[in-house]
Amino acid sequence: MSQQQTPPVVLVDGSSYLFRAYHALPPLTTSKNQPTGAIKGVISMLRRLEQDFPGSKVVVVFDAKGKTFRHAMFAEYKANRPPMPEDLASQIQPIHDIVRAMGLPLLIIPEVEADDVIGTLAHEATRKGIDVVISTGDKDMAQLVSDHVTLINTMTETRMDRDGVVEKFGVTPDQIIDYLALVGDKVDNIPGVTKCGPKTAVKWLEEHHNLDTIMARADEVKGKIGEYLREALDTLPLSRELATIKTDVELDFSLEDLPLPHQDDTRLLDLFREYEFRSWINELESKDDAATPDAPQADAPADKRYSIITSQAELDRWLERLAKAPLFAFDTETTSLRYMDAEIVGVSFAIEPGEAAYLPLAHDYMGAPDQLDRDQALAQLKPLLEDPDKAKLGQNLKYDKNVLANHGIHLEGIAEDTMLESYVLNSVATRHDMDSLAREYLGESTITFESIAGKGAKQLTFNQIELDKAGPYAAEDADITLRLHQVLRPKLAETGRLKSVYEEIDLPLVPVLSRMEQRGAMVSASTLRQHSQELAERMAELEQEAHEVAGEKFNLGSTKQLQAIFYDKLGLPVIKKTPKGAPSTAEPVLQELAHEHELPRLLLEHRSLSKLKSTYTDTLPELIHHRTGRIHTSYHQAVTATGRLSSSEPNLQNIPIRTEQGRRIRQAFIAPAGYKLVAADYSQIELRIMAHLSGDPGLLTAFANGEDIHKATAAEVFGVALDAVTSDQRRSAKAINFGLIYGMSAFGLARQLDVARGVAQEYIDRYFDRYPGVLKYMDNIRKQAHDDGFVETLFGRRLYLPEINARNKQLQQAAERTAINAPMQGTAADIIKRAMLEVENWLLTEHPETARMIMQVHDELILEVREDVLEPIRDGLVKRMSAAASLDVPLLVEAGVGNNWDEAH
Repeated sequence: MSQQQTPPVVLVDGSSYLFRAYHALPPLTTSKNQPTGAIKGVISMLRRLEQDFPGSKVVVVFDAKGKTFRHAMFAEYKANRPPMPEDLASQIQPIHDIVRAMGLPLLIIPEVEADDVIGTLAHEATRKGIDVVISTGDKDMAQLVSDHVTLINTMTETRMDRDGVVEKFGVTPDQIIDYLALVGDKVDNIPGVTKCGPKTAVKWLEEHHNLDTIMARADEVKGKIGEYLREALDTLPLSRELATIKTDVELDFSLEDLPLPHQDDTRLLDLFREYEFRSWINELESKDDAATPDAPQADAPADKRYSIITSQAELDRWLERLAKAPLFAFDTETTSLRYMDAEIVGVSFAIEPGEAAYLPLAHDYMGAPDQLDRDQALAQLKPLLEDPDKAKLGQNLKYDKNVLANHGIHLEGIAEDTMLESYVLNSVATRHDMDSLAREYLGESTITFESIAGKGAKQLTFNQIELDKAGPYAAEDADITLRLHQVLRPKLAETGRLKSVYEEIDLPLVPVLSRMEQRGAMVSASTLRQHSQELAERMAELEQEAHEVAGEKFNLGSTKQLQAIFYDKLGLPVIKKTPKGAPSTAEPVLQELAHEHELPRLLLEHRSLSKLKSTYTDTLPELIHHRTGRIHTSYHQAVTATGRLSSSEPNLQNIPIRTEQGRRIRQAFIAPAGYKLVAADYSQIELRIMAHLSGDPGLLTAFANGEDIHKATAAEVFGVALDAVTSDQRRSAKAINFGLIYGMSAFGLARQLDVARGVAQEYIDRYFDRYPGVLKYMDNIRKQAHDDGFVETLFGRRLYLPEINARNKQLQQAAERTAINAPMQGTAADIIKRAMLEVENWLLTEHPETARMIMQVHDELILEVREDVLEPIRDGLVKRMSAAASLDVPLLVEAGVGNNWDEAH
């Protein structure tokens, strides 16, 4: 199943763009003679990045003033650089001001360079399985490129992945540091080897792989260049160290602490006016003037009454009011975004719009005023928070429920959640964080965390923020949440069946997911480390095999060497060329060449294992929580467009299962002593939903008779008896079945089956001839999507398609493919959510001590079950999952048992 991926983190090398913009753009000035060319260039690139990477964290990093640790290593470092021109220096502060107004984190860390901060954050993201895009024009950054890290140059509109690095430099990302050490850098004053240019460096690295070997065999290099190399032996280690980007800078924040963009339009407009950027001024002013008919604006309260509770008498008054209120908004302020580690700093409440209070409990900065004792205050709140009959409203209350659990409070009575109200109302209209919703539905800019906590290395945690700043910020969170609810809830009631989707599926799932997150899953670190070692050994074997097949030793990551072996030596066909006209060795090309020769297959397997190792076997052990010894993922309800859950740290949805090595990852997810894992999976659920939605008699009959649907399709498409279907025919039919529900074209099917396009079209025509109901359904759903702008799941969840009537044909066709698949994928998501609700309620009621649901992945639920109750739990699980929806075909559930996830799957 295709899953919406977490957006990449975008790390911007501000210092690189500062100089490039200054030299590339004309010397613009304001009417007061303030230079603005570099400002315009840098901000234009940032605005472009925000457009290109919607939903991403965009973090801007600049060099700090003064010397860095590299100057301590080498006093002459960057000594050749001329002083910064005065007209450029005067533009730095305006750029910083505008970046902050754009709501982008701005990092300036003393004693290191921007490169080192970017390298450290990229390393952290890679460790956590998050993709990174580094926006820079600096060649040194190529050393950071990996399966998870890509470079883009916004000025030249070029991207650079692993293959791109090899194509540009002739060496792999792992060799870039040695390459830079050899070539040196006149601007940074890195010595290098005299007269050693890029071609010589590439030649040496292709031959010897790394700098250490080159230095060890320097005596073998002939001619004048050999003399220069030997002369540089003493300084080459220093050159390498100077060229190495640090990935371990000590930062007092993590990626999670850096916020998503949150723009202060008022401040930004003032700055654009000051620096006379007329087109941007017009854009913001027209944005303010524009009325959005689909996003009703709530009237702001005439005055805001926010208070800070510092006495017992004040708390008693609020407790009395909260106890009487039919609904109150509630929010926590904490020490961390990681729910397993977060501690409460304070809590806020709101009952009426415009009035809210903040109860500080753990602000511990020097000179902080006296606050009520946290344990005693929470003990007073506990009965109210744990009362299921006292209705609470919040923004992402799952997080607050998890944090309260760290303090022994089990939040009940979750009655409303504005994040889910927005998500169910329109999953693609906006991001569903509170600040975005306030702008969209209330027309308000909220107090930003950065405005009270600062940014970058000096950013404070909430306990360090002064109460006069923390109080209004926290109280506003509760107030805005209450006001958002008053706008969003009526809209749900007015729109189709969205009220029931919210009330019966998404909202009740909050406590279920919270309990699953807190339970976590047991993972064997030793199994993962053993697997990691075996992957390393297998990768070494593959490298040896590749050398034997090629008949020579070569660098598996060197595009030039691969090109020479593939196309010159072995004479393999050139399927695709690079933009420079060289024959490509990119992964799609290797996949096609693997049908003809062993070597591309070996390379593909090597790359696959390398990715598996870095993403899972090396990373998962680091995610085991010190307190529980388990992995605690975060489930996200408001990310995918279709209603499917996603997860992060780790991303359970992306753990591979099709290969033996991938299944080994699941073997590390284990049952505790005395327990087994039970994994139950819906079989071919989207095809069954297709049969139900289309009402096609052929499909309905095949599923009703319990036939192998792929075999049945093969019999129909290829015109053979059911028992005469070959494995190849079944494989082709499976590709057709799944391809068509994803809107696959004849061209796509031809590529997948490795047949001519005409043959693939013939298969599709035969399929629709045998299953005319499917074709009719697809035609009808496309028309409905064009007419209504949305499609629906079986339960009424709406999936809006903003590009269904786009002028761009490609965008329109992509939206049509989504229109076909989204009702099936969305209905499957709704079904497993309904199953989770039923299963959790059953287990808590009848088996609270013997079985617990611990994971949900795609169409699968995983339980930990005590060994003495395995059979009744497995039977009950299958029964409840099968009854989660009433379709015209049976919902088949397959359940297995094992000591680990792979055995049970």
